[in-house]
Amino acid sequence: MTVSLAIVGAGDRGTTYAGYTLRSPDEARVVAVAEPRDAHRTALAGAHRVPASARFDSWQALAARPRLADAIVLATPDREHAEPAARFAALGYHVLLEKPIAPTEAECEAVTAAAEHAGVLLAVCHVLRYTRYTEAVKRYVEAGTLGRIVGVEHLEPVGWWHFAHSYVRGNWRRADTSSSSLLAKCCHDLDWLRHVVDDTPVRVSSVGGLHHFHPGNRPVGAADTCLDCRVEPRCPYSAVRFYRDCLADPDRRVWPLSVVTRDLTPAGVTEALRNGPYGRCVFTGGNDVADHQSVTISFAGGATATLTMSAFTPGGHRRTRIMGTHGYLEGDGEQVTVTDFVTGATVTTDTRGGGADAGTGHGGGDMRLMAAFVEAVATGDRSAVRSGPRESLDSHRMAFAAERSRLAGGIPVALAGG
Repeated sequence: MTVSLAIVGAGDRGTTYAGYTLRSPDEARVVAVAEPRDAHRTALAGAHRVPASARFDSWQALAARPRLADAIVLATPDREHAEPAARFAALGYHVLLEKPIAPTEAECEAVTAAAEHAGVLLAVCHVLRYTRYTEAVKRYVEAGTLGRIVGVEHLEPVGWWHFAHSYVRGNWRRADTSSSSLLAKCCHDLDWLRHVVDDTPVRVSSVGGLHHFHPGNRPVGAADTCLDCRVEPRCPYSAVRFYRDCLADPDRRVWPLSVVTRDLTPAGVTEALRNGPYGRCVFTGGNDVADHQSVTISFAGGATATLTMSAFTPGGHRRTRIMGTHGYLEGDGEQVTVTDFVTGATVTTDTRGGGADAGTGHGGGDMRLMAAFVEAVATGDRSAVRSGPRESLDSHRMAFAAERSRLAGGIPVALAGG
């Protein structure tokens, strides 16, 4: 069975997931696209030869038609997740939903309930579960090599340029128009910790805030836009330097530069920086989400885990340390090193091999998630998807609790049922 997909939202994530069908055309194909931006809709639909009759300028227009596909890939902005997810579920579509589920706890619960009521598959894009790196970590944990897990330290090194791009100048710069940076960036890190520890989270506390990207740190003489700024040449967050450098890098032309402009020329970049949000000074952008945050999670069995999300790092893979009663694991997203307390020996497992997708798209997680979702839809075996809606809801509840704790000065917040 070849699974038919409708792509709702033709931005970076929708385009990435749709790309799976070009790699595996016998397994899945794109038959409809819904996207309000003409250029994005035309580009994605053209790449997949979607006929004009199946190109829609809104998700509502697609939802008004009889069901056109087996499933949808819902990759709209965060605040446009809840209503279309529930509507398409009611129409009988299986749903692959880009994280987060929704920006409020009530909406997350409503989406989960809607999918359960309709009896359709709801898979949230917790791509970290699908990497070979994660599989290696889980093997060591499940084999008992580490003994009982006592503590976990997990770092999400967002990267100074990535944070400036997405969370200061970009779509996720304000909680009231998207969500908290923790929910937007790290709900799947919280899911990953729950997955690895394999226990119920019972309490969360968090501290952090907007440390750097605010008007109080604006350098003397800085202008409102990088193109006009005499401080720009020595600013770490120069949009001029970063986005022009992206032009020379084929990978960075695909992302993040394609988010800034579709005119991938020096003149096109300059025009986008002059007239769009990506050329603004990072200290005057009106952003309000935390740029550094630490979360502590207590699990029912006694283990604790800490997650640190920080803008002030180089970009790169997550980094993890797991402390167990019989062993210690340290990983950098590519390699896993385990120390055995009985023998004192260390063993390193390299997880970078295993095919063309192993090192791309969240360490291969993007395409392996798509493969699992397509398999689940084709066969009806939902176990191919590695996290059910209720597990995904758990990770989001952790994020909401962490944000409540942070705003209350770090006061611990108990989780329902914990």
